[in-house]
Amino acid sequence: MSTTVFITHFFKSTTLDAVVRRFFVHCLCGLGFVLGQMSMSAAVGAAELTQWKVDRAEDGVYLSAVVQFELTAVVEDALLKGIPMFFVAEADIYQTRWYWVDRRATNATRTIRLAFQPLTRRWRVNIFSGLVNNTAGLRATLNQNYDTLPEALYAVQRLSRWKIADNTDLDPDITHQLEFGFSLDLSQLPRPFQIGVAGQKDWNISVRQNERLQMGVVRPVSSLNDKSKLSVSATKEADK
Repeated sequence: MSTTVFITHFFKSTTLDAVVRRFFVHCLCGLGFVLGQMSMSAAVGAAELTQWKVDRAEDGVYLSAVVQFELTAVVEDALLKGIPMFFVAEADIYQTRWYWVDRRATNATRTIRLAFQPLTRRWRVNIFSGLVNNTAGLRATLNQNYDTLPEALYAVQRLSRWKIADNTDLDPDITHQLEFGFSLDLSQLPRPFQIGVAGQKDWNISVRQNERLQMGVVRPVSSLNDKSKLSVSATKEADK
């Protein structure tokens, strides 16, 4: 009687362990590279509020803020080609109502135009009260020229003593909520750019902030100190 013997070859355990270890090392390195690239991409162009202050004075409510961000390469390249960028700051104050949706009591909007002048090689910042595309014959409240882009961005990113409401528009006996937003307005770009940049993160420069206002507190209006830490004079609530 003949006997059939089946022989199965196995890797030595040490060799198999080495292969598995190399495989996981390569996977971790690849994952780290991808996460690093994502982190770098998210950091460029991301905006954040580094300073924030709301004061209620005798004649109204004033907002001071610093929105910190860096322009991405594509945005800066468009500026150097003569395409202006429009940034919009908007502050809405709502009356909170438990029985119905909140009612908007006031609205304040400011448009900041940043442009490069090829002939003079200088940067120009124009600040408008309101939305440029919705107001006919709108005149800038401030026009300023700068030698460098960082100097111009410094003016774009800072809101100092911006009056966002009159006291007569706000009921001191009712709770109010302030909603603030700052963003790059893509609707102001030339039509071909609007089609190409929709949804691209390189053009997404925006930040939002919500907080409850204490309308019973009246204090003198003070200017924003650029060197101070984040300061909030109203009671701050995190976004839910």
